[in-house]
Amino acid sequence: MAGYYFDVLETIEDPVVICRGNAGECLAVREVESSKYLAVVYRELSTDDGFVITAFLTRRKRQLERRQILWQR
Repeated sequence: MAGYYFDVLETIEDPVVICRGNAGECLAVREVESSKYLAVVYRELSTDDGFVITAFLTRRKRQLERRQILWQR
């Protein structure tokens, strides 16, 4: 994921959808290539502070859509 540093930041800043995680974290999702999605798992501590837990690429959009959607563009 080292080559996706700016994509990870952009996904958090401008996601297509934000889903709820299992332990209170959020998942920001954005399409980076045709049918290839970048999912960034992060936690917000306040409106100005937070941290990234992990990020991964997936083609399984349906599994992400099963989660509770907090925000969608």
